Amino acid sequence: MKKRIGIVGGGQLGRMMGFSAKQLGFDVHVIDPTPQSPAGQVVDSQIVADFKDSTAIRKLARKSDYLTFEIELANAKILNQFAKSGVKVNPSAKTLSIIKDKFLQKTFLRKNRIPTAEFIKIDNEYEIETTAQKFGYPFLLKARFDAYDGRGNALIRNEKDIKNGVEKLKGRKLYVEKFVPFTKELSVVVARSINGDIAIYPLSETVHKNNICHTVAAPAPVSKKIKVKAEKLGKKVMRSLKGAGVFGIEMFLTNKGDVLINEIAPRVHNSGHYTIEACITSQFEQHIRAVTGLPLGKTDLTVPAAVMINILGERTGPAKLRGLDKVLRMPQVYVHVYGKMETKIDRKMGHITVLDKNIKEAYKKARLARKYISI
Repeated sequence: MKKRIGIVGGGQLGRMMGFSAKQLGFDVHVIDPTPQSPAGQVVDSQIVADFKDSTAIRKLARKSDYLTFEIELANAKILNQFAKSGVKVNPSAKTLSIIKDKFLQKTFLRKNRIPTAEFIKIDNEYEIETTAQKFGYPFLLKARFDAYDGRGNALIRNEKDIKNGVEKLKGRKLYVEKFVPFTKELSVVVARSINGDIAIYPLSETVHKNNICHTVAAPAPVSKKIKVKAEKLGKKVMRSLKGAGVFGIEMFLTNKGDVLINEIAPRVHNSGHYTIEACITSQFEQHIRAVTGLPLGKTDLTVPAAVMINILGERTGPAKLRGLDKVLRMPQVYVHVYGKMETKIDRKMGHITVLDKNIKEAYKKARLARKYISI
């Protein structure tokens, strides 16, 4: 049995993948620029280097039978070279190249007739003003690369906001996206194995604040018709992309009942954290199964309802955990601390998952647990 897995990225996603891989008997090695990264604390070894460092990735490849990644900053070009030389790289480097460029990702969706918001590539401020006349206000000015948790977005509400948006995203390649007046944000986590089998998790509802995911509820409180529509879209995306692994697919539900794809993540996803306690197979175990050629696991919920709430940093400085004893006294409440040494405002430091008889009760308990704990 080939049993060595290399992961580009050593954050919390790599940490939770590492736990699942070790449980299945794999040796795990990661690359991350931060010494003692969240994943580095729990896997067999860490190479301290940048995600794009070609020399470090070659070193990781020599220690690995399977290569995967937990962050879109991974070097797609070098990963593609390894794939051509016979190293099993999943999801595929080609898929990573498409998705890490958000404009290219939108173009891919349009080409495959997958509904998404209207968008236009822009090269200067004049073109933004011209696009404003077409789309109207508000609209979104977005960075094409290295944008996550809202760090590459600027909401343009009026003409005065254009200069502020350009300044915020100065020096980056940009595009404009038409604002979608949505009623809910939804997410579906989908897995595909090396053999092409597809497994889809229950549709969830996500709530964002300041462009950062705060809570996730599963199953999503929407009609069966919407669930079916969203699942069909998720499967269509997976049939269009290449490579094995778990993908997070974020969606908008409009007031007309339409479902549009917002963004795709070619990796395990924040909206799937609830699966650790609430589903037969967690998204992290599923990703390990998918990229190593093992059969996919069942994705059914084992409880009526689950709510995940992120523990975000509230200051800048050394990480200090408070309130854990109070939360652990609560039944069916599960705390995950990511082991980050430093905390920053809105940095993802951990999460809490609550299981209950319905979404309303789970939300109530999750909000209480979040009040108790801080990092």
